[in-house]
Amino acid sequence: MLHKQGYPLVPWPRYGKMRFIRALFRSDMSLPHALLTALAERPGSGSELADRFDRSIGYFWQATHQQIYRELGRLEETGWIESLPAESGRGRKRAYRILPAGKKELRRWIAEQEDPTPLREALMVRLRAEAVLGPAGLEDEIRRRIALHQEKLDLYLQIEARDFSEESDSRAKRLQHLVLQAGIANERFWVEFSQDALDTLRLPKD
Repeated sequence: MLHKQGYPLVPWPRYGKMRFIRALFRSDMSLPHALLTALAERPGSGSELADRFDRSIGYFWQATHQQIYRELGRLEETGWIESLPAESGRGRKRAYRILPAGKKELRRWIAEQEDPTPLREALMVRLRAEAVLGPAGLEDEIRRRIALHQEKLDLYLQIEARDFSEESDSRAKRLQHLVLQAGIANERFWVEFSQDALDTLRLPKD
């Protein structure tokens, strides 16, 4: 598989562990495998899958509803999923479920090697530009980002308190929690990093 070429990670010494977290949340994972994963968890209609993407998978892999519906058709043509007869009643949606061939493909993809995706973040370039030009009004954008990351962090912590308040012996549950913990660590990193950036921007120009 060919991978997108991005810019190298900026060597921020205090945040080396974020190489893993950024690779996870900016990976080049394909939408078909995200949908296969969702259907492996439980069958659902196109609208149900779109809603589940908005509330869970969408936090680390985004797709429009149009993309989801289009990809479901391709997966069915490939023979990895099948649509079930719509239940009787007006407005009933037809559901999809994963087939053995789809599970086989998902297992193949899970074991596939894929290099971490390099960080490609415009904020890093803006910081480098500010370092060259001097004060250019980046503080407001940094404050806005802090608020956004804090909002997402608060949401993830609420989900953790709701869904993972008790320790589970279930392997599946613990893996799901691990994904959420990566999201929490990611948002905490950006809140801390952005605050450090804001403090540094306040320093007098050289």
